[in-house]
Amino acid sequence: MLEQLLIFTRGGLVLWSSCRALGNALKGSPIDALIRSCLLEERSADSSFSHESYTLKWAFHNELGLVFVAVYQRILHLLYVDDLLSAVRREFSEIYDPKRINYDDFDEMFRQLQKEAEARAEEMKKLKQSGRAPPVQAKKGGAGQRTLTGVQGNGTKKGTGGAAKDDSDGDTGNGRLLSNGVDNGTKGTNKSRVASMGKENGAPDTGAFDVNKLKMRSKTGKKGDGEKKSAPTKGEPKKAVKKNRVWDDKPVEESKLDFTDEKGDERMERDVVVVRGESMMDKEEVISSESEGEDDNEVEGAKPGAKKKGWFSSMFKSIAGNSTLEKADLQPALKALKDRLMTKNVAEEIAEKLCESVATSLEGKKLGSFTRVSSTVQTAMEEALLRILTPKRSIDILRDVHAAKEQGRPYVVVFVGVNGVGKSTNLAKVAYWLLQHDVSVMLAACDTFRSGAVEQLRTHARRLQIPIFEKGYEKDPAIVAKEAIQEAARNKSDVVLVDTAGRMQDNEPLMRALSKLINLNNPDLVLFVGEALVGNDAVDQLSKFNQKLADLSTVATARLIDGILLTKFDTIDDKVGAALSMVYISGAPVMFVGCGQSYTDLKKLNVKSIVKTLLK
Repeated sequence: MLEQLLIFTRGGLVLWSSCRALGNALKGSPIDALIRSCLLEERSADSSFSHESYTLKWAFHNELGLVFVAVYQRILHLLYVDDLLSAVRREFSEIYDPKRINYDDFDEMFRQLQKEAEARAEEMKKLKQSGRAPPVQAKKGGAGQRTLTGVQGNGTKKGTGGAAKDDSDGDTGNGRLLSNGVDNGTKGTNKSRVASMGKENGAPDTGAFDVNKLKMRSKTGKKGDGEKKSAPTKGEPKKAVKKNRVWDDKPVEESKLDFTDEKGDERMERDVVVVRGESMMDKEEVISSESEGEDDNEVEGAKPGAKKKGWFSSMFKSIAGNSTLEKADLQPALKALKDRLMTKNVAEEIAEKLCESVATSLEGKKLGSFTRVSSTVQTAMEEALLRILTPKRSIDILRDVHAAKEQGRPYVVVFVGVNGVGKSTNLAKVAYWLLQHDVSVMLAACDTFRSGAVEQLRTHARRLQIPIFEKGYEKDPAIVAKEAIQEAARNKSDVVLVDTAGRMQDNEPLMRALSKLINLNNPDLVLFVGEALVGNDAVDQLSKFNQKLADLSTVATARLIDGILLTKFDTIDDKVGAALSMVYISGAPVMFVGCGQSYTDLKKLNVKSIVKTLLK
């Protein structure tokens, strides 16, 4: 049984509903959840959306700016919903008037359309049971057209032909929506996962890519090769030490990167003075490359191998305008956009879903005068990317820290992620930034798994002159974090930064330990630390981290990833797609960007700059 069918504008004005009684309100507000989690997040190309006990399906009329949503119980399998949405879309567009707000006369029309859709679905079910092929094309063209004629009679308008065209567009668009199911599977990630398994005990700076290269070499190379190459080097002189890289045309300081403690604790204050400086978090800077030309937008449609139309034809169409966009018109521009996003390191699955969502929002719209399809698609994609990357909630950590301080408790941040992404280093950067804002910080060494992890964090704490809570190795990280928070409350520390062990998303024991740590201590912020270098693997990492945290949670409301810290952003040039992939798959905002080796190398994400870099 259909619970509700709702028609509203893109601006949020409800035009008609199948149940307007006060007692028939749906539990949990599934339509609000659909708008927040699907339509606003550019996931409108999905076939359906589930919320609590409901399943929702929808259709658009882009030219009129209308949205049609059907809601029914998840346990039911209603075969006629898509056909009913298409019929309602067709009939309602005939009577729609922007100045009109009351459509009570549509009730009788809807009941008739629902009966006909149920009858067609029952007929198709019988045909399938009897083994005969259902006449799909005859149903769409014949039965639907007879319904139009029978209902309207002689009162059809001159725009009947246009309505029929809209109907065919709606059917093809709806069919495309049905064919694009939610595919959570990732492509090309198995190799990187296998290559990086078993690296929990490795050094944090060794990434999965290096291990993969080593394995490839071990497969292709021979044992004697190493001996042949190393033999002549015995008599050669010792190689010169590699010089430090100069970034800003400044004189090289040889001792700046040497932080070994040769003379004991008396050098601590001098070392701390060296690293003092203003954090980049408080500066407004453009993160992406400087060459962001606006002229590139005009060369989007001209791809090698594509057919070029005559200049007079294209000029006439751009001047005349009023041509309705169809799926075939959008495909070349969307294909070029998808390829461009993938070259910027956006995961293939994410790029494909974004293009499908943009196509859904544009199909059926009319082009204005002097407007090209490529520029229309580019503008729609730019708006979609801005909506996705712009945080949906406040990410002002300093305000939250002061709010927790007023409650008499420390603000707790847990850093999680896979191996070798730089969790401990960027934790120290965040601590340095907080210290600049007169916030007292304490570190919690909860990485009791990797050798040297406690010593690494102890070095950061010594150089930053902040306390650290540690219990050594082979301890329960959840208990260590709990005792650290209690110690911070006694010492009146404002913030506790919890360092955790790196773990692969498929490592069940370590993921279970992480879930226990989060559920036991209920931190204020769970930060996922990820590399800006990853492509398709970003989808697999974040989706599985969230899935494991949800599955292994012992509380009713599971704690998931709250924010993202992107590291090694200074090494990727214009390959900024990892930020988009991570935000799209998790819905969590990018709160910090690591862009160097110093404590000051921490920035905010410049959303507009990232969008321009993705589309140029």
